[in-house]
Amino acid sequence: MKTKTSKSLVTEPPVWLITGCSTGFGLELARQAIEHGYRTVVTARDPSKLEGYGATDKVLVLKLDVTQPAEVAAAVKAAQARFGGIDVLVNNAGVGYFAAIEEGVEAEVRKMFDVNVFGLTAMIQAVLPGMRQRHSGCIVNVSSLCGIHGMPALGQYCASKFAVEGLSEALRQEVAELGIQVMVVEPSGFRTDWAGRSANESAHQIGDYMATAGNVRIKLRADSGHQPGDPVRAVQAIIKAVASGVPPHRLLLGNDAFEGAMAEIEALRKVYAAGEAVARAADFPKPGRIALPA
Repeated sequence: MKTKTSKSLVTEPPVWLITGCSTGFGLELARQAIEHGYRTVVTARDPSKLEGYGATDKVLVLKLDVTQPAEVAAAVKAAQARFGGIDVLVNNAGVGYFAAIEEGVEAEVRKMFDVNVFGLTAMIQAVLPGMRQRHSGCIVNVSSLCGIHGMPALGQYCASKFAVEGLSEALRQEVAELGIQVMVVEPSGFRTDWAGRSANESAHQIGDYMATAGNVRIKLRADSGHQPGDPVRAVQAIIKAVASGVPPHRLLLGNDAFEGAMAEIEALRKVYAAGEAVARAADFPKPGRIALPA
């Protein structure tokens, strides 16, 4: 994606604003965006972790906690003041939570939703006025394979990512005619230390769930740092998709993501097809149509 200034025909590099850049995908996204020569707004809750990104004429380093409305507004304002606008917003900031549904602690779950859903929404609302004015822009929302199907020990996390999926689908339909694109990124396991670093865990654990949620939680912790996904290749795919000018609505990343998504589609098809007669019988009968028995 490239932008042109209104006062000249000089093509300038796009402006990327990336949330959650201190580790994982955000760190790699910032690095590659800068390497591509993009004007890049690098953000994190703790800007001291961004010391490797010295401010230049193309790099702006900002403190940003997406759960703090004042910081969201200030970051977007600073980016617009420096670069004139935001072409690509990457909502990468996110946290996880390991717990069976019954084990979940409400305060911790709400904290996760504040980041994964409400913080993401706040960022979208803050950048959309500028994108609407320019009739261009791309919003990249980082979801997960957990946004496609639920998993034991990750129920509340899955719920937050399902929310991101639904929000993104609705947003895409709202802004498409305004020249704004929306892409959801759906990775499986990548070596970002997500399971070992950013995923909190409920201290309230119930023995009856050990065979399901408990075993999944243990495996995810043990696999941290050994996942098959390569963050460098994943970020290359994200940047290539955005730069194409026609990013896919959904970008699966990882063999497990692709296979998991295909399996979920097939499972849903079978379930819905088996219930076709019941579904069709729930409407008022149309004139001339014989109602099927419930």
